[in-house]
Amino acid sequence: MGYRLLRSLMFRLEPERAHGLVMAGLRVCDRHPGLLRLLHWTFAPSDPRLRVRCFGLDFPNPLGLGAGFDKQAEAPATWPAMGFGTADLGTVTALPQAGNPRPRSFRIPEERALINRMGFNNAGASVVAERLRAARARPWWPEAPLGVNVGKSRAAALESAVADYEAAFRAVWPVADYLVLNVSSPNTPGLRSLQAPDQLRPLLDLVARLRDELGGKPVLLKLAPDLNEAALDALVASAEAAALDGLVATNTTVRRDVLRHDPGEEGGLSGAPLGPIALQVLRQLRARTRLPLVASGGVESAADVIERLEAGASLVHVYTGWIYQGPFMPRVVARGVLRWLERQGAASLQQWLDARDVAHARAAAPGEAAATGPSQAQPPR
Repeated sequence: MGYRLLRSLMFRLEPERAHGLVMAGLRVCDRHPGLLRLLHWTFAPSDPRLRVRCFGLDFPNPLGLGAGFDKQAEAPATWPAMGFGTADLGTVTALPQAGNPRPRSFRIPEERALINRMGFNNAGASVVAERLRAARARPWWPEAPLGVNVGKSRAAALESAVADYEAAFRAVWPVADYLVLNVSSPNTPGLRSLQAPDQLRPLLDLVARLRDELGGKPVLLKLAPDLNEAALDALVASAEAAALDGLVATNTTVRRDVLRHDPGEEGGLSGAPLGPIALQVLRQLRARTRLPLVASGGVESAADVIERLEAGASLVHVYTGWIYQGPFMPRVVARGVLRWLERQGAASLQQWLDARDVAHARAAAPGEAAATGPSQAQPPR
């Protein structure tokens, strides 16, 4: 009830103004270890049964903060203290840019949704990298891995996209635990065309070159929710051929048929109406690949997180749901996931995920399963 009252007050402010006030408070906490400990004690789950190992990294729990909230790496140490097992910073671009004209963020409270057309507003990858480098040098830097989303500068022509992405990747590569190639935002003109195989291939070649030169870092590809099955087939094939470390499903949607109250604003739709679309894409991806999957879109509760885990995700990101549900959401989700694990008879979430993935692999290879007898690798029940 306390958060509902606070939310009602914050919702009287223009969304970007409210976001700025929240970030101002978190910036203060980010620089004071005592405040970070207080946040952690108040909001963060700390049960070791929730730990997840994914694309070579160890996460305290499977719930992450999606990209777009901390675009500038202004408060990176606060996200684990707020209860998140990870956070995606950015999206950053090689060139600093102001983004689209304001207003560019819109609430739809009756649908627990947001529309944004921010346009990758950020100070530029070099500035964000230096800020993150300074944060990592502080003795209270958290153990939770943090990712950086990388996008295309608006001023860069599509023909120059590879060089533009390269400049941004080079800046943030040393300070990110993992990186996300964002070619799926609807708010940069032409960006989603980079998901086409012939446009995506040079970017994936770039990732391979940077890995060889700068050292191995997990790199994920973030997909739009508005792709048909043929496009998903092509993207999965490209991601596997390039040995990417995972897929993020999904970005925001341009669809409006899922809304009952359409405010008539352009931009990407997130929140509850996106949930069924993103979940369907997640299931389609799981049927096509064994790459680790990060679910994002329409997550509001422990039941939503569990549904994504059962559909094949290893990590689950939240953004709009956290705004509507409040800061205790990670702790509430953790309690729900732990109760579910107990009903499953699983000692830990990692044990359940391992059994799930073995069962999926055997189901995808019926000839092998038939040769070895009935599978005993079903997730614990």
